[in-house]
Amino acid sequence: MLIVFSGLPGTGKSSIARKLASELKAVWLRIDSIEQAIRESGVVSGSLNDAGYRAAYAVAQDNLSLGLSVVADSVNPWMLTRNAWRGVGLRSNVAVLEVETVCSDKEEHRRRIEARASDIAGLKLPNWQAVLERDYQPWDRDHLQVDTAKRSIADCVALIQAQL
Repeated sequence: MLIVFSGLPGTGKSSIARKLASELKAVWLRIDSIEQAIRESGVVSGSLNDAGYRAAYAVAQDNLSLGLSVVADSVNPWMLTRNAWRGVGLRSNVAVLEVETVCSDKEEHRRRIEARASDIAGLKLPNWQAVLERDYQPWDRDHLQVDTAKRSIADCVALIQAQL
């Protein structure tokens, strides 16, 4: 199974994806970790473009071919990236669950952005203004939307597991 997360920074994607992957004993692929490793390698100067996503697609497909479940954790902001993730699942002949995290309480979302610290060395997190300006396109197909406002991580994970 491939479980693909999507959502703006600060909506709880990584916290939920990490816990879900742990409970399922699945591979957790976090774009932030991959992109930061690419930056630190010095191979790419400037924009990474889609390098992190492309690396994650390949690693996901490798792990799916071994029969492992994969939890993909990224902003996944466009239908282009969402379709690419879906393509990984289709090529691997596995079920794909697409999960979008949202935080409907704007003050709570802002508080999360302003209070959080990066758990990835060297990763610069976006501020609230950058989150508001993010190019995040609406979905055009069915997917599971999880509103994380006033919900615990465990409750969000349970909602997702109920769909598996």
